[in-house]
Amino acid sequence: MEEKESSQLFELADLILAVGRHIQASKEAAESGTPLEGAVMRFIDRHPGTTASAAAEATQLISSNFSRAVRGLEEKGLVRRDVDPRDARRIRLYPTEKAQENLQRLRETWTRLLDGIVTDADEVNTVISTLQNIETRLVAESRSTNRRATAEG
Repeated sequence: MEEKESSQLFELADLILAVGRHIQASKEAAESGTPLEGAVMRFIDRHPGTTASAAAEATQLISSNFSRAVRGLEEKGLVRRDVDPRDARRIRLYPTEKAQENLQRLRETWTRLLDGIVTDADEVNTVISTLQNIETRLVAESRSTNRRATAEG
């Protein structure tokens, strides 16, 4: 990899983190929680009915941290566990109505934050598409790395 490309990739990651910090700091309207709880809640919200193992893998959390995050979300009334009707040994995770209300407040907060700052709809769509692509590739790479480590271990 060329030095210029390496520098650009570093700048991209650094800017994503910097923007993320500003966005994270604005979420006072939403339920407070830990970053781990946020990652788990995001996945459950986007994949209602997911299994705990799928959510733990997707969020790259070890089982003890994942379990602690789910317990915290349950205590806050944001996640519920249901037994899978087809397999009583399996638990499914769902966002609650309170979680949906919380997400709506967060959506409103973040929309207000960025309204007027980001004005070009095409640019927004390009950035969203690019970041979704990056996330998808990072998750795939992580899964591939974890499978290789498991096979070698």
